Amino acid sequence: MFFFLSKTLNYLMMPLVIITVLFILSALFKKKWRKRCFISGLVLLLLFSNEFIANELMTVWEIPATPYKEIKKKYEWGILLSGVTKAEMKPNDRVYFSRGADRVIHTVQLYKLGIIKKILVSGGSGRLLDIGERESNDLADAMILMGVNPEDIVIESDSRNTHESAMAVKKILLERTKPNQCILITSGYHMRRSIGCFNKLDWQMDSFSADFLSHPRSFTFDILFIPKIDALTTWHHLIKETVGYISYSVAGYI
Repeated sequence: MFFFLSKTLNYLMMPLVIITVLFILSALFKKKWRKRCFISGLVLLLLFSNEFIANELMTVWEIPATPYKEIKKKYEWGILLSGVTKAEMKPNDRVYFSRGADRVIHTVQLYKLGIIKKILVSGGSGRLLDIGERESNDLADAMILMGVNPEDIVIESDSRNTHESAMAVKKILLERTKPNQCILITSGYHMRRSIGCFNKLDWQMDSFSADFLSHPRSFTFDILFIPKIDALTTWHHLIKETVGYISYSVAGYI
């Protein structure tokens, strides 16, 4: 039930969904409420499409990147969380990445630099309607193509969300290693919730953020004043992670 409710809430909290609903209501209501809904929708559209505001907030939320030269230890396991491929794409003889491919690329880089010895890929289907595809399998295939030894990859393909991934990963590694020999790899904007889930299960790991939505601060005219589609995407992820973090806190997952 929590899985269904959390996914549904994510859809309802999308910036474009909120704006669209307000504009539809402005067409249905009369006079006073019509004007209020239209103005509210317009204000939110300008707010959510402002790149400067979106970037400032995402910069605060994201866990920053760690330079490779600052990593002073070696790890037995790199824990890679999924969520970066496109499902149902054809032909299905290859892996289709959406945004976030840095998670995979940087994991492979950690492996080839000798910082991690093995990789545990965690994540099944996070869709409301399970179509049978398992993203962790696709990510493992992609990493093998990049030169990772198949024997150094372990796949966990049953979890549907971050909480379930944390439980499954701990179960797999409990008899194999200790938390201080693991490093968690996921997107910078997803790291707070991910680390929180593992900490709740008493599996405290170091973290390595990959894939960022924020960028260095800039005060150019286009960033300050020109509406951007990318800003809507940033807001979408920011709202999703904030709502997710709060929901997980209420549910006792973090």
